Amino acid sequence: MPLLETILKPVTSFVLSVISAWGYAGIVVCMTIESACIPLPSEIIMPFSGYLVTTGRFQLWAVALAGAVGNVLGSWIGYWLGSVGGRPLAERLSRWHVVRVEEYDRADRWLKRHGLKVAFWTRLVPIVRTFISFPAGAARVPIARFTMYTFIGSYIWSFVLAWVGAKFGEHWQSIHEVWRGFDIAVLIALLALFLFWLRSHFKSAPR
Repeated sequence: MPLLETILKPVTSFVLSVISAWGYAGIVVCMTIESACIPLPSEIIMPFSGYLVTTGRFQLWAVALAGAVGNVLGSWIGYWLGSVGGRPLAERLSRWHVVRVEEYDRADRWLKRHGLKVAFWTRLVPIVRTFISFPAGAARVPIARFTMYTFIGSYIWSFVLAWVGAKFGEHWQSIHEVWRGFDIAVLIALLALFLFWLRSHFKSAPR
């Protein structure tokens, strides 16, 4: 069995058991975990929930709503962690050349200016959507509007995945095969950007 399948098997079993036992509340719990900087794939959670729509157990709109509510709850956790760490955490990390305080301050200004757009659009991007709440919290973007945009973006994401899961029916798991390639491509792109940042960061750091 491939390594990725070995990792995903217990994750899939967890998601299926929680949703099967708890219904809509299970969707909320799983999507809360997914949005709290813990990579529990929504590409498993929502398509399975969409499949259950075809069995008559769920309603599509309610599945998407449960997913969006879970994402909002998880985003509050990530936001709180970022707000607690904030600039003091950036200052501590700057001692190890992980970040610079100047870069944190620049990101803080950027997120305060564009945080609402970031909160919306990143909810439609795999991987990134899981981690966006922490920097938003660190930047202290307005929590009410952050929540609103998070909810809207998460509802769209949840609805689309659940709808596709309903269309695939009992073959809902094949959706993850399609999304996996996209996830890997996004991950590689993010890694490349991080390595480029790391190289330029240390190259320009004072000696």
